[in-house]
Amino acid sequence: MFDLDGVLTQTAKVHDAAWKEMFDAFLRQRAQQTGEPFVPFDPVADYDEYVDGKPRADGTRSFLQSRGITLPEGNDDDPPSADTVHGLGNRKNEILQRRIHEDGVEPYEGSVRYVKAARDAGLRRAVVSSSANCRDVLIAAGIEDLFEERIDGVVAEREHLRGKPAPDAYLAGARAVNLPPSACAVFEDALAGVAAGRAGAFGFVVGVDRVGQTDALKQHGADIVVKDLGDLEEQP
Repeated sequence: MFDLDGVLTQTAKVHDAAWKEMFDAFLRQRAQQTGEPFVPFDPVADYDEYVDGKPRADGTRSFLQSRGITLPEGNDDDPPSADTVHGLGNRKNEILQRRIHEDGVEPYEGSVRYVKAARDAGLRRAVVSSSANCRDVLIAAGIEDLFEERIDGVVAEREHLRGKPAPDAYLAGARAVNLPPSACAVFEDALAGVAAGRAGAFGFVVGVDRVGQTDALKQHGADIVVKDLGDLEEQP
């Protein structure tokens, strides 16, 4: 069970930049309207704590709550201009799609080697992501064909799966490959995702530390933490 952003592809930084662009514009406008000081979105602390690995609406809501801001929920199809939870989430997604189109997507080569080794060993492989753009990112990175199953934001909405740290998406991935969770390993870089793997009683949870949060990944339930999946090729 492989997470996408930050594990397979170098899109976590693109998501981070999109969140910051969206939230900073919103917070700056709100500061002008209310007279409150403008405190920008922290691309490290705020991203890791409130939005990384979560569905857009959950991440939006979580960060706003951290600032004591309450907005109407709105609906999934709210326009990006709407000052609602879903509107801000759609605004972030619009920025993300623009950045992916302009900058492209690069996979982590160590992860690609590892997934290919798993394929060659006859192991089942699923990608599990809260992103509704998962398929587009896989195609852009040239790795869509490495996975047999895909549980993403589109599937989560259709099947009413709760977002990470709830284990629903990973459990759906295990069902898709017809294996019990105890026979599956989860590969995650987000704290919420690692917690989801542990909550689902998966056989092994691998934390991928791209940003210097080894201790936090272990505290959230990772059995082992590596800098890159390529490092696992060197494990005994």
